[in-house]
Amino acid sequence: MARSLAPVVASPLRRQRLVSLALLAVVVVFVVRLVSVQAVNAAELSELALDTRLTTATVDSERADIVDRNGVVLAQSVQRYHVFVNQQTLAEWKRYDEGTLVAEGPIDAARILAPLLGMSESELAADLVGDKTFQYIAKYVTPEVWALIDDEGISGIDREPVSQRIYPNGAVAGNVIGFMGGRADEPGVFGLAGIELALEDTLEGEDGSITYERGINSAGGTVIPTGILDEQAAKDGDTVVLTIDRDIQYMTQQLLDTAVANTGSASGIVIVEDAKTGEIYALADSNSVDSSDPGATPAADRGSKAVSNVFEPGSTAKIITMAAALEEGIAVPTSRYTVPYEYTTENNQTFKDSHEHADQKMTLAGILVASSNTGTVMVGQEIPQETRYEYLQRFGLGTSTDVGLPSESSGILRWWEDWDGRSKYAVLFGQAVSVTALQTAQVYQTVANGGVRVQPTVVAGYESPDGTYTPRETAEPVRVISEDTADSLMRMLEDVTEDGTGTLARIEGYRVAGKTGTAQSFAHDGTQNGVVASFVGVAPADDPRIVVSVIMLNPSTSIWGGTVAAPVFRDVATFTLQSLGVPPSTGEANPYPTSWE
Repeated sequence: MARSLAPVVASPLRRQRLVSLALLAVVVVFVVRLVSVQAVNAAELSELALDTRLTTATVDSERADIVDRNGVVLAQSVQRYHVFVNQQTLAEWKRYDEGTLVAEGPIDAARILAPLLGMSESELAADLVGDKTFQYIAKYVTPEVWALIDDEGISGIDREPVSQRIYPNGAVAGNVIGFMGGRADEPGVFGLAGIELALEDTLEGEDGSITYERGINSAGGTVIPTGILDEQAAKDGDTVVLTIDRDIQYMTQQLLDTAVANTGSASGIVIVEDAKTGEIYALADSNSVDSSDPGATPAADRGSKAVSNVFEPGSTAKIITMAAALEEGIAVPTSRYTVPYEYTTENNQTFKDSHEHADQKMTLAGILVASSNTGTVMVGQEIPQETRYEYLQRFGLGTSTDVGLPSESSGILRWWEDWDGRSKYAVLFGQAVSVTALQTAQVYQTVANGGVRVQPTVVAGYESPDGTYTPRETAEPVRVISEDTADSLMRMLEDVTEDGTGTLARIEGYRVAGKTGTAQSFAHDGTQNGVVASFVGVAPADDPRIVVSVIMLNPSTSIWGGTVAAPVFRDVATFTLQSLGVPPSTGEANPYPTSWE
């Protein structure tokens, strides 16, 4: 029988079963995966997806102002723009006027923008030509200038908003305000000196944040309107209100710089302090740093030498010895002494006065008025060494005042048991001890304030963004000497300006008390590097309102504080008294006798 040549056809039922089984397997896989996604790992996968969509951005806080005691702005953050170019976009830019091509590309853009930016066309064109998608062409452009640039509608020119710190008064109080700059180990701009550094956290405030959901498939990640939105508002900084009076500070700096030039001094310092409150109206260093351009000032001069540099106070410290002698009952202002030009102590330490003279019959007041070293040693040797140390310490020597500025020195006051055979006498007239200009002022503030020492400060308080004002907390006042002792000292100091070494400090219409000083200054290695001429005064002496401390380093016209420093006191104090509206003195001085027969 012949075999059939027709093709064999597979069973369709068997094929259907195989396809069905395959489909069923796929369905099972999807079901298992779906169960895993929606049930077993639902929370984890949902959180992962959410994390992919969430974006968090920092909201910068606004750095607050620094203002003077009257609200005059000394430092302020303002809105500025960094202008940049996309060179590729600019290359295609064209401008038409009624169908006519009038400008195109970077060369014409430079011609249009250069006058607005205060740049030369060639300089600007060099930054505009190329194929970069980002290139800065100007920084810290004002909003007004940017508005003019924006009006030109030049494609490829855009801006980046930034904040800039400005100092409207130039170098006025630059040594107090400080300045801003970068740090080598951290990106950004920070306070590097003065109040800008000391109160960085107060001024800067706290940054906020914003967290939002964005579509991961959309260009740029469009914000999802119904998605998560979490905002933490930034907290702007608190305005720092200084005790400084801008006008008094300005005039003090001007008078000081003039005096430094006229006396050939290397530098100078003047401090104007409220006798009752310790608030600093002016704290001036010669050639003060311009906060807007600190690089123009040598690094060593960018801070405040009034609080960082130390020197032997010299005769201005004799008031402490006088205070101790009166307070301890060792002497009274009219106590009598026969004072030689040269005096040798029991341990064979010899001391001399500044000028040779025959033996003089002086009262305690006369010793201070004449600024006699030998007379001061004769009085002070009756004060126990430990007591000498205690009074130096009570008046604030050896301790930082915490005035509110960085890099403040505590001065140098060695423990009394460490004094050598000469130092134990030298401390009586302002040697073997070192102070800052501010500590010197603090001694006289204590006397002028009836014997009560208050903490000096350049910071009055802080004003929050909502207008709440908080005074700066300062130390409790400390009684150093009795009111009677302080009154006696003021009478003695007033005679210094009437008939003593400080006559050039007198102010017409006002009674003045004060003390001259001439001392040595020393380098860090202990070698003498100059002379310090000083005058510290109080006005009006009958109702003290201000203390003015004047320090002149290495004057060439004279080394005497009564000659080079007292006139600066007179000029600064006169302006300050007038600015504060202090009425002239009433009544006459009542000096103690300075000699006896």
